[in-house]
Amino acid sequence: MLISGLEPLKVGKLSNFVNIGERCNVAGSRKFCRLIKNGQYDEALSIAKLQVENGAQILDINMDEGMLDGPAAMARFCNLISSEPDISKVPLCIDSSNFAVIEAGLKTSQGKCVVNSISLKAGEADFIEKATIIRRFGGAVVVMAFDEEVKLLIGTEKWRFV
Repeated sequence: MLISGLEPLKVGKLSNFVNIGERCNVAGSRKFCRLIKNGQYDEALSIAKLQVENGAQILDINMDEGMLDGPAAMARFCNLISSEPDISKVPLCIDSSNFAVIEAGLKTSQGKCVVNSISLKAGEADFIEKATIIRRFGGAVVVMAFDEEVKLLIGTEKWRFV
């Protein structure tokens, strides 16, 4: 799999461990959440920069928080990342359970992102629609192997749509 920010990152069978910076996540970092909620995006950007400086090869960005306009926050933060070459050199992982947030991230990110994640929970047609949009933006995708009945797909079934 080839993903990129301003610089390419090839991940495959021969890849060792890939470091993913997880601190730009409003659900996983109180500090980051507070900064985003208070509109302190420049300070939040410093968290992303520090992760890259400390060896993150991919930055996971998540704006899923009930008191936040997720698509607007994702777009604003991704635009800020794009303006910082030291940060935008690494690919982004757009992480959300809300597809509008994912789409906002795809529209404002440089390079080829990873989307975390889509599944078959809402049915095959919804899955194909979302996968088509992600592909249009050149994104790679993490697929959760669950179907519309929210049961884990096993064996050959899980590869049916991938």
